Amino acid sequence: MPKACPARLEKKLYQLIISRLDGESIRSPAYQERIAGLVEKGIGGFIIFGGERDEARRFIEGLQSAADIPLFIASDIEQGVGQQISGATSFPCQMAVAAAIDRDSPGDVAILRDAIKAVAHEAVDVGINMPLIPVMDVNRNPDNPIICTRAFSDDPGEVSWFGTEYIKVLEGAGLISCAKHFPGHGDTSVDSHLLLPVITKSRRELLRDDVAPFAEAVRAGVSSIMVGHLSIPALDPRPASLSGKVIGELLRTDLDFDGLVLTDALTMNALEDFRDVAVKCIDAGADILLHPPDADLTVRELASAVRSGRLGEARIDASIDRILRVKARLGKTGGEGVDYQRHGALSARLAGMSITLLKGAPGVLPVPDGAHIVLAGEDSRCRHSLLRDHFREVSTLSDAYEALTDSHTFFGGKTVVIAVFSSVTAWRGSSGIDDGERDRIREVVGNTQRSIVVSLGSPYILRHFREADALIAAYGASAEAELAVVKCLKGEQGFKGRLPVGIEP
Repeated sequence: MPKACPARLEKKLYQLIISRLDGESIRSPAYQERIAGLVEKGIGGFIIFGGERDEARRFIEGLQSAADIPLFIASDIEQGVGQQISGATSFPCQMAVAAAIDRDSPGDVAILRDAIKAVAHEAVDVGINMPLIPVMDVNRNPDNPIICTRAFSDDPGEVSWFGTEYIKVLEGAGLISCAKHFPGHGDTSVDSHLLLPVITKSRRELLRDDVAPFAEAVRAGVSSIMVGHLSIPALDPRPASLSGKVIGELLRTDLDFDGLVLTDALTMNALEDFRDVAVKCIDAGADILLHPPDADLTVRELASAVRSGRLGEARIDASIDRILRVKARLGKTGGEGVDYQRHGALSARLAGMSITLLKGAPGVLPVPDGAHIVLAGEDSRCRHSLLRDHFREVSTLSDAYEALTDSHTFFGGKTVVIAVFSSVTAWRGSSGIDDGERDRIREVVGNTQRSIVVSLGSPYILRHFREADALIAAYGASAEAELAVVKCLKGEQGFKGRLPVGIEP
């Protein structure tokens, strides 16, 4: 029977862990008991997924009251608290924000800061004190399946500017901002949820293109940085999250960062071929293990490594010092007077400002009342598209393609708008559409007199349809984005967005 680790050490080790909190499960007494047990053991915090606003707030308040040391309550809220918590506001993705905001326009900058403040106020209201934003990756690969529209741009300067605006506002609101995914997840076509990406850049290229925004984040006062599960042989063939060269040398020494270092989620498949992952992450210099599959098992593994001498307690103490230093400045959670209705209007305004016209032949826009809408891409989004409510003639791509194949006269002289829905989702492995669907869309475009392709998701999809008469990027498929697209198509509002990335054929 293994020897129990000392209570003092055990408390320290639990402080190194941010465990999963399922907001949809907090009504269950058994689940409540399990989470309360982790708090009693000294867990460092939780990352919340899902749940309802008022229930989540009450539950988090109860956890904080029971904790001897304040808990980190983290959440992936790149698109606002509504991305995770129902009843809160969903905002456009980071790429849409960059498309909407002209950094040289004082009015636009004021809107941006207002939107970030809205996200911060809602986070405080719910009890989230560690929003895992901003994404500081530079999206250089158009086939990136997991960053894509989560990035502000493919330009390091743009990413740096927008990211530091987020950091300053979030930190000013008393929150722990988090720049991710160091040293840069933007130049790969592999989702680290599925496999370990290998980025074959030189060190010089990496520092210039990918690390530069993180250096700006450090200068802006970011409290934490998340290290990705990425292999970059020019730095270290081991995953960055397991690498002392990446964390200890590049991040701590070269970038002079003394804040919190988090791993990316330890449930991801990128690390499945490695043993003793938690031990190696801490030994490499990480302070916090994010979302390990089993917090109790992780503590036992760490304790065993300490007893055997593979992991020094001084290394753990250095992380504890950083954690306690950050927690000492955490304010009281639970906001008052949050204007969710105003935030919803602000989100809709940003979405409207982001719609981007890449190409528009004369006379194609606005579309006539008899325009035919073809819905393509993700089935669930096609089924529930709001475009169905605003146009009389709507069909799916499969129906349109079948009719076209049968008669070759299905569209006649109509203007055809092909709306392509896609999303950037973990574990999916793609942010675009498959080759077969792309070919069917191109055939539809080639057999219509006037065609418009709208991407409600990755703008890179549009590079496949340059023969269309008009190309429109909307960056996402939210209700606000769809309604903004409708207004732009009908000429009820103009196109204000600017494309934040280069799109090659």
